[in-house]
Amino acid sequence: MLDDFILQTITPVTHDLGGFKVHRTLPNKARTMVGPFLFFDQMGPATLAVGGGIDVRPHPHINLSTVTYLFDGAIDHRDSLGTDARIEPGAVNLMTAGHGIVHSERSPGDERAHGPTLSGIQTWLALPDAMEEIDPAFEHVTKAQLPVIDTPGARARIIMGSLWGQTAPTTTYAGTIYADIALEAGAAVPIDAVAEERAIYLAMGEATLEGVPLEPQVLYVLRPGIAATLRSATGGRAMLCGGDAFATPRHVWWNFVSSRRDRIQQAKRDWNAGDFPKVPGDDQEWIPIPEVPNTVSYP
Repeated sequence: MLDDFILQTITPVTHDLGGFKVHRTLPNKARTMVGPFLFFDQMGPATLAVGGGIDVRPHPHINLSTVTYLFDGAIDHRDSLGTDARIEPGAVNLMTAGHGIVHSERSPGDERAHGPTLSGIQTWLALPDAMEEIDPAFEHVTKAQLPVIDTPGARARIIMGSLWGQTAPTTTYAGTIYADIALEAGAAVPIDAVAEERAIYLAMGEATLEGVPLEPQVLYVLRPGIAATLRSATGGRAMLCGGDAFATPRHVWWNFVSSRRDRIQQAKRDWNAGDFPKVPGDDQEWIPIPEVPNTVSYP
């Protein structure tokens, strides 16, 4: 029975951003967090118009880390620390906001020339209470640096944390697991009970968990302590995420996350007043605070 190993099923809210769709499963009315993960977006897959691309203008974050992981395409990241980094499939961009950071994400010029592709996952991770106001930081971990577990018909890349006997070099601030699992037809991988909170997300293709079909773009929160097997009859791509449960809830409003509501109010005032740092080389545009944000928690 599905209920024997699935604690909760979270269906996405889908936003059409013109040229590509974003499927968002966290935060959700039913659940705000799985381990430190409190935002889970799938971008695309999409092929954008020749000469076009994504242009996410400079915007702020506080008290969180963002994790960008691509299946296809490329994104140029700039931030207020002076970082200028391209992310491509299989690598990780980890940006730690701490007490405040501003960044932009845009399609590279050479990608725009032939019509850029876009496919990937972007997540936000809460920082532990004592680390919410640490100094901002940026870390790029290359595809070659991430451990890969190869079994017949299956390949799992460990993005964060320790899984299947291997550990990713990516910085973690709380107990975290995160992996990209690619399954060929007929392949299977074990999903061990290695974290307090875990979830499986089928990004594309087909897969089953203990024989029960999984729907694409749905986040399946697993029961603690229960091991299971992920299989695919025809091929699929899934993400495993989770980690230590947080004792203190997190509030999410627009791009701001904090354990304290008053800290989010302060961040709103600071952004409106222009008190966040600028992004060198990309300081002529910015995203204003919306009256009604697309991202909001439901405490």
